[in-house]
Amino acid sequence: MKNKVLFVVTIIAVFLLGLLASSIINRKSEAKYEYVPKVNIGENEPRSKVWGDNYPQEYQSWLQTADTTFASFQGGSAMRDVLEEDPRLVVLFAGYGFSKDYNQGRGHSYAVEDIRNSLRTGGPKGKGDGPMPATCWTCKGPDVPRLMSEIGVTEFYKGKWADKGEEIVNPIGCADCHDPGNMKLKITRPALVEAFDAMGKDINQATHQEMRSLVCAQCHVEYYFNKNLPGKEGVPYLVFPWKDGMAVEDMEKYYDDIAFADWTHKISKTPMLKAQHPGYETFKTGVHADRGVSCADCHMPYKSEGGQKFTDHHVQSPLNNMANACQACHREESAKLMENVYERQRKATENRIKLEDLLVKAHVEAGKAWELGATDEQMKPILQDIRHGQWRWDYSAASHGASFHSPVEIARVIGGGLDIAAEARVKLARLLADLGHNKPVDMPDISSKEKAQKYIGLDIEKLEAEKKEFKENLLPKWMEAAKAREAKMETKSVSMN
Repeated sequence: MKNKVLFVVTIIAVFLLGLLASSIINRKSEAKYEYVPKVNIGENEPRSKVWGDNYPQEYQSWLQTADTTFASFQGGSAMRDVLEEDPRLVVLFAGYGFSKDYNQGRGHSYAVEDIRNSLRTGGPKGKGDGPMPATCWTCKGPDVPRLMSEIGVTEFYKGKWADKGEEIVNPIGCADCHDPGNMKLKITRPALVEAFDAMGKDINQATHQEMRSLVCAQCHVEYYFNKNLPGKEGVPYLVFPWKDGMAVEDMEKYYDDIAFADWTHKISKTPMLKAQHPGYETFKTGVHADRGVSCADCHMPYKSEGGQKFTDHHVQSPLNNMANACQACHREESAKLMENVYERQRKATENRIKLEDLLVKAHVEAGKAWELGATDEQMKPILQDIRHGQWRWDYSAASHGASFHSPVEIARVIGGGLDIAAEARVKLARLLADLGHNKPVDMPDISSKEKAQKYIGLDIEKLEAEKKEFKENLLPKWMEAAKAREAKMETKSVSMN
């Protein structure tokens, strides 16, 4: 009986070992042939589909950035109307494009489509028309490094957004981050290289792990358009304000020293700063960055298919991929980890909204002071406080994931903003009293986006009509021209001889 059992166990063991050996052989075979190149990828090839012929797994995962089904407490990939959710922002951005239209960014697949649809880019009728500069295309896709290579960086930044419309058609993809010759990570946006130079650093010395964040830092950063660079006067040249450091105070000082303002507030007449999306700067102050974690480790974690380990190019919130993104390091249950994230975000949002309320009131009260005859000299310290208070609010809000990436730093920044905004209102109360106004200033009804936009004098119907005309008339011409240009682009197969 014992021999029979031993025989059966041996047979089962041999069978299982056979299956294992077969699986290993199959996986090795897959690994051997998986990445045999099929095409020669040209320098500055903007079409990710072409890259996908050689790297099908990465390409197929990249296609999933078109998925808009995931929404989290503070982000995700779903379309969200930020002004609808929080109409106070309309007043905070009065006189600036974000008061017209401010939607949560979707996946990389929509980078070009969403900027075309935004009311901020207006309804241009042709080249040289519209409110936005060509520089606004810089982070929207791999046609940008292609065009910069063809016409030069300064020439790319010149002119209006509509001037480059027929050139920028491929959304963020392979050529934005990779060298086609060896697939190494590559910086394709000169502003990041120039920012490192300004700090006295050589970006070429960055490690591979650092590059897994720096390719993201080409775009997910604070920036401004400098029209006063020597030899480039009048050109809205893209610059990262890192010369004095990346902290909120460092960049604020940089802007103050050059008397830069993104716009003048329509109500308070404050020379305002608009934080763009300082995600990299805030990430660097957090515990994950301190532990050597990169952006890609969480937003593009490794995955395995068919015996192949590769980077998942479905760039997304880690909360939608917690098994690979979070639980590779953290052993807690997904629900617990998600609640940890939401708790930090809720607490930061609670104080950020308090700061919003103070700033809205400060803008309205400043407008009342001007109405009552306040002088530039009387208003100067007040406007400086409003500028600095809102800069801190926007720095914490526009960095999106910062309340998780660096909750301690964001709490510090918002706390500083609350202090500065409160001081602005104290100064306003004293000035208003001196001007004969000894009662609270009436606040407008901004309980909805529509009411807030009406209060600041926006004609949304006109803006929407202009956008509709643009999409019906000029946009099809852009697409036709782009299609004709790309039809002439060669894709050469790799010889297998």
